[in-house]
Amino acid sequence: QVPLVESGGGLVQAGGSLRLSCAASESTFSRSTFSRYAMAWFRQAPGKDRELVAGISWNSGGRYYADSVKGRFTISRDDARNTVYLQMNSLKPEDTAVYFCAADFNPTYAVRQSAAPYEYWGQGTQVTVSS
Repeated sequence: QVPLVESGGGLVQAGGSLRLSCAASESTFSRSTFSRYAMAWFRQAPGKDRELVAGISWNSGGRYYADSVKGRFTISRDDARNTVYLQMNSLKPEDTAVYFCAADFNPTYAVRQSAAPYEYWGQGTQVTVSS
């Protein structure tokens, strides 16, 4: 079973909004376990490296946003539902990419920016922003 399942992607016009959801499998994460993981959204556009877009620490005490999305994207989590969200507003064509959810067992408030520590990944959801 896939440990993380993303949803909410799609095609939207520039200036529009989307909300991505990432549900953590209960076979991989119990509620108490999920709450201990830092969660993050990465994205990868064709021909480009995977980049961290936003992350949230295990207790929501720390958040990270890439400069390119600050003020437009908001990450949040609902540990009771084993779910993390990414609200994306004022979308731009350069936001077009496959968006991946990832989990990092990290007991600090810091969100790690490298993909290497993230041990669980989803399969990705496509976001396409038309101009």
